Amino acid sequence: MKEVVVLSGKGGTGKTCIVGSFAVVAKNKALADCDVDAADLHLLLRPTLKEENEFWSGQVAVIDEQKCTQCGLCEEVCRFDAIRDFIVDPISCEGCAFCYQVCPAEAVAMKECLSGHWFISETRYGPLIHARLGITEENSGKLVALVRQTARLIAEKNGLDYIITDGPPGIGCPVISSLSGANLTLIVTEPTLSGIHDLERVLGVCSHFGIPALVCINKYDINGENTHQIEQFCLGQGVEVVSKIPLDNAVTEALVQGLPVVEYSRNRVSQEIEALWQRIDQALKG
Repeated sequence: MKEVVVLSGKGGTGKTCIVGSFAVVAKNKALADCDVDAADLHLLLRPTLKEENEFWSGQVAVIDEQKCTQCGLCEEVCRFDAIRDFIVDPISCEGCAFCYQVCPAEAVAMKECLSGHWFISETRYGPLIHARLGITEENSGKLVALVRQTARLIAEKNGLDYIITDGPPGIGCPVISSLSGANLTLIVTEPTLSGIHDLERVLGVCSHFGIPALVCINKYDINGENTHQIEQFCLGQGVEVVSKIPLDNAVTEALVQGLPVVEYSRNRVSQEIEALWQRIDQALKG
């Protein structure tokens, strides 16, 4: 079983659109959406929910009014200003437990948080494991790890050949969690200055963790100079640009219809994405 993680370095490059099309053209696979802060692959694949689970992670302080002597020490030591009038604001509380440690009346308790939910769903293209992190909640890296672990268990149980993971944007903890143990990374970028900058950063992360990377330039024809700059940079890094996808309104039309573009239209974009998956398939088998 092989796993490819699709990353972007920044949001809005078309990463999820490409993963949605991979869901159509790839065979014998499980799908995982690890962009738990803003998951949207399910909007495109229209899954049927099979299982919903709670994700508990992190702690927040709670003050027992009956025990509290209102000495004010907890408010004094809280560097996050999360305690006002001897009441803890759960949004501001970082769960550091300093107030719990110093309270002379032992009136502070640390309560575990319900940080989000994770789901096992079925789509027309195979199983989808996805999640939703709660508003203002943290520990998204742990939730990403849980999604990937579940996807792997389901893939092993059903004898599937691939896991296709829609990774989070950026280079932070969720990205690192989505990369760990993967066989290959596909980085989707675009020929803009921010796209080039973030491509360099996410390639650095992949290199640091020893994950082989391939690059796809989406909407490559909107700026030929920047596309050439990306190709030259990748050449210097020894990274192959395996696909250049043109700008096409059919992609937007497909999204409006709630369909992967390879299902919506048999155009150049669809052909390029199908060829891209074949390149990824060869790289995973090689």
